[in-house]
Amino acid sequence: MSVAQFNFPTTIRFGAGVVCELPDYLSKNHLKKPFLSTDPTIASLDFFKTIVADLSSKGFDTTIFHDIHKNPVKSDVYKGTDAYDAAGCDCIIGIGGGAAIDVARAILLRINHREDLFKYDDLIGGDIYVTNDVPHFITIPTTSGTGSEVGRSAIIADDETHQKKILFSPKLLAKIVFADPLLTLNLPPFITAATGMDALTHNMEAFLAKNFHPLCDGIALEGMRLIAGAIETAVKNPDLESRSNMLLGSMMGAIAFQKGLGVVHSMAHPLSSLLDTHHGLANAVNLPYGMQFNIAGFEEKFVRMAKALGVTNESGEAVVAYLFDLNDRLNIPKTLSGIGVKQEHIETLADLAFADFAHPNNPKPVSRADFKLLYQNAL
Repeated sequence: MSVAQFNFPTTIRFGAGVVCELPDYLSKNHLKKPFLSTDPTIASLDFFKTIVADLSSKGFDTTIFHDIHKNPVKSDVYKGTDAYDAAGCDCIIGIGGGAAIDVARAILLRINHREDLFKYDDLIGGDIYVTNDVPHFITIPTTSGTGSEVGRSAIIADDETHQKKILFSPKLLAKIVFADPLLTLNLPPFITAATGMDALTHNMEAFLAKNFHPLCDGIALEGMRLIAGAIETAVKNPDLESRSNMLLGSMMGAIAFQKGLGVVHSMAHPLSSLLDTHHGLANAVNLPYGMQFNIAGFEEKFVRMAKALGVTNESGEAVVAYLFDLNDRLNIPKTLSGIGVKQEHIETLADLAFADFAHPNNPKPVSRADFKLLYQNAL
């Protein structure tokens, strides 16, 4: 057996009401001027205003930044860095879903690394240039999707080409995560469904990814089990248990996908960059088609996933049927045409998908012709 290295992420404070520990944590770490990076929607919600008011009442000089796109681009990061500099902040708190936390993490990198942001793109070996210290970093998830709160990378797109880049370094891990399921209780059904299917996709693709990481395999299977048992309740009749299990399953997916992702993410990323499709929705619609592509040659792994998902007929085809049915029960379209994709988009989507960073870790190779056919079948 060859030698392999395993790494796992950061300290997680998990539980209802745990976000109330934030002011004490800042005080104990001698932090006085937090920079809160979030998105425009979160910034308008009562729980966010409560967090800000609590910090202000305890003497913290808080700066709020929320000028970001739902699919983040480089200019978002530059604007956030300027805001951090202008306020003289001493730490960064990412509050929200994947977009908000990815932007927060990219700003974190840029504070003391001022060359072109994409010089640090992991896909071209840019992680070796992440050599300086970064500010103290805290994450607070408000969705159960990307699991970005426990990650060490940020996905940021080029404003002009729309190509996604990965900024990566162990330095970009949060010092602590405050994972409070109460913050997710009032998510709208669509966001709950889309982000939940994103988390399920992470676990499934990580389990199938070709890299060797048996610890991630085990985590991914448990993440699938938690999400499969909670997602429909979380969407239709949310309670603390379903929201807690979705939040756990989301973080488990993000831990597991350090092993890699695959064909589904490479199909989804171009939809977000080209058509501004919600990332979770893009993954949800493409997931059954990508899983169908991967069955042949990996039947045993699909049997294990079927068991984790609670699928009675333990086979790859049954897993695909389950995914189509689950999308239907969550009111997610079954086809790409249902989310605005047209025939004239197929060629460009196939080009972008083939150039994407995720599919090299797919368990089997995916050609440009494969992507075109997959998009065509999903249309």
